[in-house]
Amino acid sequence: MKAIQVEKFGGPEQLKLADVPTPRLGRGEVLVRLAYAGVNYIDVYMRNGSYARSHTYQTPLPMTIGMEGAGRIVEVGAGVSDLAVDDTVAYCLSRGSYAEFAVVPAWKAVRVPSGMDLAVATALMLQGSTAHYLSRSAFPLKRGDTCLVHAGAGGVGQLLIQLAKRAGATVLATVGSEEKARIARACGADHAILYRQSDFGVDVRRLTSDCGVDVVYDSVGRDTLPRSIRALKRRGFCISFGASSGQPEPVPLLDLAEAGSVFLTRPHLADYMTSADEIRARAADLFSAVAEGALRVTIDKVFPLVEAAEAHAAIEGRATRGKLLLKTD
Repeated sequence: MKAIQVEKFGGPEQLKLADVPTPRLGRGEVLVRLAYAGVNYIDVYMRNGSYARSHTYQTPLPMTIGMEGAGRIVEVGAGVSDLAVDDTVAYCLSRGSYAEFAVVPAWKAVRVPSGMDLAVATALMLQGSTAHYLSRSAFPLKRGDTCLVHAGAGGVGQLLIQLAKRAGATVLATVGSEEKARIARACGADHAILYRQSDFGVDVRRLTSDCGVDVVYDSVGRDTLPRSIRALKRRGFCISFGASSGQPEPVPLLDLAEAGSVFLTRPHLADYMTSADEIRARAADLFSAVAEGALRVTIDKVFPLVEAAEAHAAIEGRATRGKLLLKTD
């Protein structure tokens, strides 16, 4: 089969199209002929070596990357009773989706509802689940809360804004341009802050009458984390879940006290997707929201598999306006 492989850590140029053996099934697994693979920042971290020491997201070289996909089951392994050949499924957090076929643990796969666009279902698995756990589990938003969403026009940002508004929160979003501000506002953001034109920390204080926000969802990292912490209200919560600008410097513990006895966490999605029940409950909530018209998924661009490097260059260049996908078949 065709697959995108990484033989050594580095830039997008390390993504090489290769002929590799079709993976073999083990017990409790399904073989999926993929239609789409999602392009996510976790793939960048795996490609460039940021996760080289990660226990949760292992990166043995050489490897086929890609942590999200959707397609049709063509073979079912021993011990699998709730999925069958020809079922259409989507999944995330199983490495190897930048390929024509992938072996997936059956407990991580969810059936795609009849009539749902498979591209949309793919986008909902990793980015959708990320937005879901951030707003429903890591810091469960409720009516009256105020949150700051960095990169509000990105794939996760757009979904997170919509889920936050659905929970009744006031949403401030940082964006890089007026075009992206329009995207964030269309998703429901109450305020769009152009971070290149002003200090978002100052703007947050102004927009919250100097109180700060209850929670910051920070996917940017190095360029934003210190100011994100200071944008919180007393005993507020900062969730650092990405590092599009690079890994942040360690935060001195006293800084958390001086910012108002605030909390800082750096979660992995995997720790909020620990069982089939948890995965399927998140997917069901997201699928239902889309079906009801309460959640809009924006597919920015679909690249052919051979252009995986171009897709990575786009996501790292902050040139995206939604979800990037690879067409794998």
